[in-house]
Amino acid sequence: MAVVVNPGLVREKVRGSEVLEKIYGLLDRDEEVNALQRMSNVMAVGRLLYNDHGPVHARIVSGSALEIFDLLLDYGVMPSTLSSQTLEDVEEAKAVVLIAAFLHDIGNSVHREQHELIGAMMAERIIERIVGEVFPDWGISRRVFFKSEVMHAIYATAPNVRALTVEASAVKVADATDMAEGRARIPYMRGKLDMHSLSAISIKQVSITRGSLRPVRIEVRMASYAGFFQIERVLLPKIETSTIREYVEIAPYIIGESGEEPLQPIFP
Repeated sequence: MAVVVNPGLVREKVRGSEVLEKIYGLLDRDEEVNALQRMSNVMAVGRLLYNDHGPVHARIVSGSALEIFDLLLDYGVMPSTLSSQTLEDVEEAKAVVLIAAFLHDIGNSVHREQHELIGAMMAERIIERIVGEVFPDWGISRRVFFKSEVMHAIYATAPNVRALTVEASAVKVADATDMAEGRARIPYMRGKLDMHSLSAISIKQVSITRGSLRPVRIEVRMASYAGFFQIERVLLPKIETSTIREYVEIAPYIIGESGEEPLQPIFP
């Protein structure tokens, strides 16, 4: 069954996992994290007229990343943190995905330029705080491994940086799934008329499900062909610079008066 990309998905994805529920609660209530995410929108939306990069975007990407990661796990894809033996179990690997997705845009609070690198550096003390609460018995080596994996996943969301792990790749691709019209509404209403805002306005819904030929299928429903700009300039480059390219397919649809018309699937 297809899962619609939305801010509430992350709560569904962490439900039932003591570790993930605790991490999400800590992130959700953390005063510094909340301030950084609000400041990210001051910079990105308020000053640069970009799309949302604040608390709503963080939650959307977190849920999407965990959904993608679960589909990969169900298909038998081994988490990189386990194959490299930097972490010990799947819950820890999912914790990397959740924290990185939730914090991936906090660097925008400083500047849009190099925000992925800035955000990775800023996240270090937040990760330390979370590890101290959730994994208090970890020694220095495990803390360093975990912190490095999360920081890599944040940094690798940059368009020109290749994600080197399955965990980072899930976060990177998930970042691009938040491209429905709500993201662009504020810049559009404030008069920013460019191909990014117009194409985002045309995208009505993004959903994730198991594919027919590949384990992850990203369905993009749009009101016009302008939405292909988002697919070509945002989603495809993220997939191309990930380690999960061979596991993802894209299914575009055009919504018309008579219903939705499936277009030719895209296999990156």
